[in-house]
Amino acid sequence: MPRIHFQLQLAELKDKLLAMAALAQQAVESAVDAYIIRDLTLCQYVKQNETAINSAQRELDEMAYELLAKEQPMAIDLRFILAVIKINGDLERIGDQSMGISKRTRDIMKTEQVELPVDFTAMREVAGRMIRTAILSLLEGDARLADEVREMDDEIDRMNRCAQADLLKMIQEQPQATQQAMNGMMVSRSLERIADHAANIATDVIFWIRGADVRHQLSLSMD
Repeated sequence: MPRIHFQLQLAELKDKLLAMAALAQQAVESAVDAYIIRDLTLCQYVKQNETAINSAQRELDEMAYELLAKEQPMAIDLRFILAVIKINGDLERIGDQSMGISKRTRDIMKTEQVELPVDFTAMREVAGRMIRTAILSLLEGDARLADEVREMDDEIDRMNRCAQADLLKMIQEQPQATQQAMNGMMVSRSLERIADHAANIATDVIFWIRGADVRHQLSLSMD
């Protein structure tokens, strides 16, 4: 019976993490929508969402640490709980980055609207796909899906580099649009950071399933 109870607690922990991941995904989508269409109502939603994410993070951490202390799990169960704690932190940071995009929206409300040479919708789609796939890899216990997420990170890194270069060129050619372009650079950087957190989640799923730390594997292969 104690073992069955422990497995039920692990399932509850996973369910809570999935619910928090849904909040983080919504935060990213709403924040970018708010930026693109200059919608303060969506900004307020992102702020409320962040409050919910922060509350969920505290609850998840407390539950995970209690399981570690009381159950003293071994092997794969121990790795799962440790992975949950780390994933929990990355989801909270995705919420923080979404709030950063929301703040950029509030800033540009005071400026003239100009068209920026960046496809923020496409960047959001890549980041969102990475989050969804990383969480699916957790749900299905599929390390191959997690590998795919880490490979996707290259795509959004490239998109961010292009955005930074194009916006810098815009500042040089249209100095009157400097504030809007600088804002766009920060939004692009936030989306790249969100993707990094999704890649971190995938790395933690691989650690849980394979017992392997692959955090520096891709960077080493490119050296």
